[in-house]
Formats: sequence, C-alpha cells, structure tokens
Amino acid sequence: MSDNNRYNQRGVSAQKEDVHKAISKLDMGLYPNAFCKIYPDYWGGDEAYCNLMHADGAGTKSILAYMYWKETGDLSVWKGIAIDAIVMNIDDMLCVGATGPFTYSSTIGRNKHLIPGDVISELINGTQSYFDTLQQHGIEVRLMGGETADVGDVVRTVIVDGTMAARMRRDKLVTTEKLTEGDVVVSLASYGQATYEDEYNSGMGSNGLTSARHELLKKEYATKYPESVDPNLPSDVVYNGNYGLLDATETPLNVGKMILSPTRTYAPVVLKVLQQHFDKIHGIIHCSGGGQSKVLHYLPRPMRVVKNNLLPVPPLFKMIQKSAGTDWKEMYQVFNMGQRLEIYTDKETAASIVEIARSFNIDAQISGHVEASDVKEVVVESEYGKFTYGK
Repeated sequence: MSDNNRYNQRGVSAQKEDVHKAISKLDMGLYPNAFCKIYPDYWGGDEAYCNLMHADGAGTKSILAYMYWKETGDLSVWKGIAIDAIVMNIDDMLCVGATGPFTYSSTIGRNKHLIPGDVISELINGTQSYFDTLQQHGIEVRLMGGETADVGDVVRTVIVDGTMAARMRRDKLVTTEKLTEGDVVVSLASYGQATYEDEYNSGMGSNGLTSARHELLKKEYATKYPESVDPNLPSDVVYNGNYGLLDATETPLNVGKMILSPTRTYAPVVLKVLQQHFDKIHGIIHCSGGGQSKVLHYLPRPMRVVKNNLLPVPPLFKMIQKSAGTDWKEMYQVFNMGQRLEIYTDKETAASIVEIARSFNIDAQISGHVEASDVKEVVVESEYGKFTYGK
C-alpha cells in the first residue's frame, strides 16, 4: 500500500489540500506572503499597528498521552499536551516577528467518561506553568480563560486547542517579501535539550502524530484502547508497529515519551535574533505541516530553495521510517526531520544566528540557500536521496 493511500485511509493528509482549497477565496490579510494572517488594527485603530490571531492545537498527540497515562498513571504527560497547543500557536506567530505580549485562550473538548477532572486540571495548570517559564525568558503570555466542554458524542477521548492573539507595530513585522536569491537558510534543531527544557526532546513536534502512532505501536493497543481508534479505519492501517509504549530506545526516553516530547518553542531564540538582526531577517518558517517543503507556501515569487546541508536526522524519525517503510521523500514532507524552524538571511547574519541558537544549547547550521528559478520549488539533498517539491 502506498504511503499516501495509507494516510488517506487514516483520514489524514500530509498537505491538507482540501483545507487549502477551502480557504483559497478568503481574505489573505495585509501581507499574503506572511506566515500568519495579519489584519489592520481593528481595536486600536492605529495604522502603525496590526492585529494577529492564530488558532492551532496538539492534534492527535492527545490520544497518545491518553494511552500513556492509562498505562502508567503519569499525569505529567498532559502538561506536555498543553505545551504542544501553546507552541503550535506561538511559534507560528514568531514567524511574522511577534514576540509578545500575547493573549491565549484554551479550548478543550473531552469525553467526560474517560477524561476526569485531574487531567483537565493538569492541562489548565500546565498551561499557566509554561507561561511562567516563558516569562523568565522575556516572552509574556496572559491566559485569558477558555472553554472546556463535555462533548462525548463528538470526541472519543480529548482534544486540546488554543487561540493566541497579539497587537504589534507593522514596522516590526517579518514577511517573506524580502526573500531573494543568494539568501541562506539557517535550520534550528528540533531535538536535544535546550537550556529551557527539562529533558531530552526527540524533535517530534505536533505534526504527523497519527502516522507515527500507528506505524510505531503494536496491534494490541487497538484492542486494549479501542477508544484511541476511529472504528471505521481498516484494520491493516491500525497500529502496525513493533513497539510498546514503555520499550527502551537509544535515547534517554522510552518509546511513548519519545513520541510525546513536548513541541519545542524557539521563542527565546527568535526574541534575541530579532533584537540583534531584525533588518537582516528575510523570512522565518515553522516547518510544521508540510515538513521541509513548508516554505513553498510562502515564497513571494518563483524561486528555488535548495537544502543540501540539513542537520542529522534524529533517532525518532529513523524509527518511524524503518517501522513504516515510508519513502524518504514522504518523510521529509510529513515530518520536520530534526529541524523545525528555519531563518532566511545573509551569510554573515546566519553565523550570528547559529551562535545565538547554540547559546540555548540548540544545534543550528546553514542548511541551504535560495536560487533563481522559473518555478517555486524546494530541493532536499540528503543522505537518503534528492527530493524535489513543487507548487
């Protein structure tokens, strides 16, 4: 069975083509090539300012947290899910130069019969605890409340989403309008342990979790936790792997904790980068949905991004590829593959960005460059092959 067919049978897609089609006729905001939608300053009415609002969430990662919690009783994994929902919002907003202050509203939908109050408490208190950590690094976020709904007829276990907003000066925005031939790409690692993280991070992020869960974990989980699976899925695409949640790995984490690694935020790094080099930053891309091809959606005109010096692929993604037999081209399009943030700039500035990232114990390097082209495309040259993605 092809990888695309397997994804489709699970009810997911690598590129969310139908979603992009559905929103194609909507107002794209003040800067169509920006990573987030940007609107006039509706509340303040000041033409020098703009408003940003973004919604995202932890996705199907919460299903894995549910299974791990049931297996171990470890409530701490739910704080990780709260972090995932926050970071998937805040790191998208970093890409337009927003570094706060932010406001945040959480949206939790649960099946009350399966998700008790102590889980909800861990999600909500974990949210505030993470904001306290961010504040220590100069990122201010205020929790404005939110909605927790008991929707067991709709949600099998729990879904954790959030909405983040900010108001900022237009002259501090980062878009890709200045992206040009000759720029270089700086990739920041998604794995390792940053100075502001409590343990090793596998680099998982919050994309590709449906695929990772089913390709890595054993079939027995389908029977043990039927609530973790859409009953309409064909059995041959459900939990096809060879691993148990508590199996050891070559990293400090077991299999379950590897897939559950909280999504790393790059907010402290980007804050310092923009403070020192704002005028030299031509684009920031969060390689979430779409992986290493993500930048395709934000190129201001036909050009080619060549990534020929990417960071090493960390153990988690090698495990997923080996277990699933997924084509490497598809891997680089579904997962971040070890680098989840990339910054476009000149070579001299790039060297400084690398040093800033490393000061937070986050590996980084110049991973590629931008070339002239008649079409918009991304070329990944890796140890596993050369792959071209076009639009």
